[in-house]
Amino acid sequence: MSHFQPVALEHASRLINHGPTVLVTSAAADRRNVMAAAWSMPVEFTPPRIAIVIDKHTWTRELMTASGAFAVCIPCVTGIDLAYAVGSVSGRDGDKFARFNIEAARGPVLGMPLIEEGCVAWMECRLVREPHTEDAYDTCFAEVVSAAADARVFHDGRWRFDDANTDLHTIHHLGGGNFVRSSSPIAARPL
Repeated sequence: MSHFQPVALEHASRLINHGPTVLVTSAAADRRNVMAAAWSMPVEFTPPRIAIVIDKHTWTRELMTASGAFAVCIPCVTGIDLAYAVGSVSGRDGDKFARFNIEAARGPVLGMPLIEEGCVAWMECRLVREPHTEDAYDTCFAEVVSAAADARVFHDGRWRFDDANTDLHTIHHLGGGNFVRSSSPIAARPL
């Protein structure tokens, strides 16, 4: 049973505003790929838009450009090994979904591959074409067109990390296969 619930698009930027490692999925025709990325961020609220850095020479970028779409899946502690694996090999060498036995659903709006196992959220994104920058920069901009998150850690438009759901905390890559998890939230008090 999936714990994923739709996320209102006005809250979609909150899925990545804390800077987690993300998995980027892409597909064009009968080809697909998944890769890990460490640099992503929200850039606009309405419509919700994000920026993500994906080397312009990668297989993922080629598929994104061909289809005009991609998805961002947000792994949690239980997905660390998957994030490291898909970030360590090229999709040009074969289908990583098959190689790593990754189940993917089709996105509801764009049909992009969505990964829920080992992840706590996803966003389907339509690539914002920037012809004057596509050959020069690795940064891509996209509009989020659908989003969902695991209600056990994201509800009422906010992340809820606590000691009872540590396996579902998002992860942050430090390099060399080392990650830290989001934890120990501290609430601000009025002054």
